[in-house]
Amino acid sequence: MRHTFLLLFAFALCAAGCARVEESASQRAQTLYLTTLRIRGFDPAKAADVASALAIQRVYEGLLQVSYLDRPYHLEPLLAAAMPERSEDGLRYTFHIRSGIYFSDDRCFPAGRGREMTAEDFVYSIKRLADQKVASTGWWAFEGRIRGLDDFRTASGGDAPTDYDAPISGLRATDRYTLEIELTEPYPQFLWILAMHYGSAVPREAVDYYGERFGSNPVGTGPYQITDWRRNYRIIFEKNPKWMETGRIDRYPTTGEPEDEERGLLKSAGKPLPLIDRIVCYVVSDSATQWMMFLNGQLDESDISRDNWSVVVDEQGALVPELRERNIQLSIAQQLRITYLGFNMDDPTLGTNRLLRQAMTCAFNTDEWIKFSNGRVKRARGPIPSALPGYDPSYNPFPFDLSRARDLLAKAGYPEGRDPATGRRLELTLELGRADDLELRQSAELLVAFFDRLGIVLKLSFNNGPAFYEKLERRQAQIFFLSWIGDYPDAENFLQCFYGPNSSPGPNRANYRNPEFDRLYEKIRVMEDSPERTAIYEEMARLLIDDCPWLFMSEPLTYTLYQQRLENRKPHLFPYGMEKYFRLSN
Repeated sequence: MRHTFLLLFAFALCAAGCARVEESASQRAQTLYLTTLRIRGFDPAKAADVASALAIQRVYEGLLQVSYLDRPYHLEPLLAAAMPERSEDGLRYTFHIRSGIYFSDDRCFPAGRGREMTAEDFVYSIKRLADQKVASTGWWAFEGRIRGLDDFRTASGGDAPTDYDAPISGLRATDRYTLEIELTEPYPQFLWILAMHYGSAVPREAVDYYGERFGSNPVGTGPYQITDWRRNYRIIFEKNPKWMETGRIDRYPTTGEPEDEERGLLKSAGKPLPLIDRIVCYVVSDSATQWMMFLNGQLDESDISRDNWSVVVDEQGALVPELRERNIQLSIAQQLRITYLGFNMDDPTLGTNRLLRQAMTCAFNTDEWIKFSNGRVKRARGPIPSALPGYDPSYNPFPFDLSRARDLLAKAGYPEGRDPATGRRLELTLELGRADDLELRQSAELLVAFFDRLGIVLKLSFNNGPAFYEKLERRQAQIFFLSWIGDYPDAENFLQCFYGPNSSPGPNRANYRNPEFDRLYEKIRVMEDSPERTAIYEEMARLLIDDCPWLFMSEPLTYTLYQQRLENRKPHLFPYGMEKYFRLSN
């Protein structure tokens, strides 16, 4: 192992300078170096992938945010001055907005000077999510929930310009710093929705000025602004000078879990944010390149690819001595995530053939998949992660059983994987993003092997990230490889991925429709947490496990390496916008 590691390290040194940014030593000392996948843009209304959401929430902000150190997770004010006032019937929320919060300077404003953010900006931003012409991927989060907003959406159809000045009964700014939102029915997760990037404040001037180019010209109130974006190379975020100019002070939390102080996570308690001046994100999808850059000190964080696992982690799961000697740290954290194969229910072959989907589920070799993943995953037991109420590991009607899979395939009309009418083997196409990701290719090839043993030919179609998501939104993918990462800690967030009205371009990428499931979803989405709601969650999960709109593959743990100089780093299920809390020691 030692010789292998030293060879890798030597190669990394030879690769020095492959992605250097010209900078002084003092600038580097206050620059955080990360990687990102290629993102589609910085429009909060159109970001459905994690990489885009991470980038957007460094620049844009909403009314609320998720606690950084405190567990269990809870919501706290961000652009709101306090948590909202809520009416007794749970329908009306009144937010008081912080005064003195400014959008960053930009040429879309008179004289290029960013103006103060007001309650009206949230009215506009939510209307924009509803505008049919915008085609927001976040409309699912607001559909049917704010009184009068669906009527506004209906009126936005057609060729005429959308009337953003049209009043909405349930969405209004009663004065410069007061926002009232009235729901159509109680929705316990509504405040969590507002903490997502879809709830960000967007200035109307920027949308009007940039038009179709708005996603390439972000104008937010956040701790950072973009100073350089080369789409296939890097994104540079600089501390937003508007914060200093206007005297805005947001502070590092002063409370957390009992062990946080011992871990050094409260050393920055009460200090003004952000604690890092600059973030450089390199566009890297290849795990080997990321690993070499990390070893060379060009990155502050790195994942561990399956190919590098044995040279990084020993048999006891600890870092190898060479990395410990360099003071590299290892973080192991649970993810609120389900990795899956999605079946497009619009597809004439898969969508109407439940037995075929069940056969493919039975052909998924769980033990082989876990071994391939270095034991960093466990089999997902349906649509709800194990950390959430509603998870039921006892219901497992389609475990790996190749003999049964072949029997189901024959009943589905494809004995031995062949179409009786033509005699040809059944061919299906799996769409994948990140064509240059070696580990994704290896994963896909293993899936090809699984289904080849069943008698099905699985063809692979590779795309770059934006093209992949465009295919999903246009319902053009037959089968697709994807993950859903929870937006908030409730199973409802995973179950909404199967709600009929949320079909593409919404989060129901499988375009699944089941009247009984939809009826139950409409019942639980207005319910507070209770044993009754958990029981319904379990019932809904069983429906999905039987119908197989997804092949529920795995739940992962994340193993992340980071350099010693990176401090205040606490694993987080909802890491969006959290870099403002990080600190660099040099």
